[in-house]
Amino acid sequence: MASNRYYAKRIGQSFVTVYAVVTLSFVLIRLMPGGPIDYLRAQYMRQNLNQEEIQQKIALYTNIETDAPMWEQYVEYMAALAQFDFGRSIFYAEPVAGLLGGAVPWTVLYMSISLCLMFAIGVSMGAFMAYREGSRFDTASTLLSIVANSVPYYIAAILLLYLLGFEWSVFPTAGRMNPQTSVGLNLPFVVGVLTHAALPVLSLVVTGFGGKAITMRGNAISELGEDYLRVARLRGLPERRIALRYVARNAILPMYTGIMISIGTMFGGSVILEKIFAYQGVGYYVFRSISSRDYPLMMGGFILITVAVVIGVLIADLTYGKLDPRAGGESDEAY
Repeated sequence: MASNRYYAKRIGQSFVTVYAVVTLSFVLIRLMPGGPIDYLRAQYMRQNLNQEEIQQKIALYTNIETDAPMWEQYVEYMAALAQFDFGRSIFYAEPVAGLLGGAVPWTVLYMSISLCLMFAIGVSMGAFMAYREGSRFDTASTLLSIVANSVPYYIAAILLLYLLGFEWSVFPTAGRMNPQTSVGLNLPFVVGVLTHAALPVLSLVVTGFGGKAITMRGNAISELGEDYLRVARLRGLPERRIALRYVARNAILPMYTGIMISIGTMFGGSVILEKIFAYQGVGYYVFRSISSRDYPLMMGGFILITVAVVIGVLIADLTYGKLDPRAGGESDEAY
C-alpha cells in the first residue's frame, strides 16, 4: 500500500508539471503583448482580409477562438491538446503534431545511440581508472575526461563538422539520410541514416563521456573501500566476479537516475545541435519556429520537450527502487 501511494504521488506530480507547462503555453499564446495572435492578425491584415477571415485563420493556427471568453478559449485549447492537436504551423502550413511526430524518431535515434556509447565508454573507462588509481593511466584518463567534459557539445560539433565533414569528407554534413536511396529496411538506407547521424552522435559522445567516467571512478573507488569486498575476497571469490557483480553494479546504480534524466534533457540540447547539422529532428523544428516566429510549432516543441524530461525523471523515480532494494525500502517507509 505504501508503495502504491508513492507511485500515485509521483505520477500525480508529473501530471501537474505537464499541466502547468501546458497552461503556461496557453497564457503565452493568448496574453503575451505583441505575441502570436497580434503577429498573425498583422500578417493577415496586410493581405487585405476581412475580420471574419482573420479570426477564422487565427483559430485554425492557434486552436483559440479569440472572440470567446477566456475560460472557453482555455477549455477549447486543452480539449485540442487532449486530441494531440497542437494547431497548424505558420511557417510550414502543416499540422504541428504531424511535423513533430515525424521528427521524434530521428531525434530518438541519434540520442539513443549517443547515450549508449557515452555511458558504455564512460563507465568502462571510469572502472579501469578506479582499479588503477594513482597510475599514469588514471592520471592521463582523468585529465582527458576533465578536458572533454569542459568542451561544449556545440563547439565540438562545429569542429567535427569542419574536419570530418568539409575538410576530409568522411561523413555527410547535413540531412537525415541519402535522398537517392529508397526508404525501407535495406542496407543502403540503414547505412545512409547511420552516416548522417554520425557527426551529431560523435559531438555528444566526445563531450559527454568524460563526466560519466569521472563519476564512475569516484563511485567505484568508494565501493573498493567497503568491508564487504574484503569478506568476498576472504571467501575466495574470483576477482572478476567481485569486479562485475559487486563493484560495477553498486557503482553504476547511483548513475542510473542521471541516465534517465539525460534522455529527457537531451531533447532540449538537440535544438542547437540539429541546427548545426541541419538534421531535421525535434530541435531543428523548434529552432526554425523561433527564428520564423512560428508560435504554434514553438509551443508544441516546448511541450514535447517538457513531457520527455518529465517522463525520464518519472521512470527513474519509479524504477530505481526495483534496481536498488535499499532505496525502495526507504521510499516505502517514507510513504
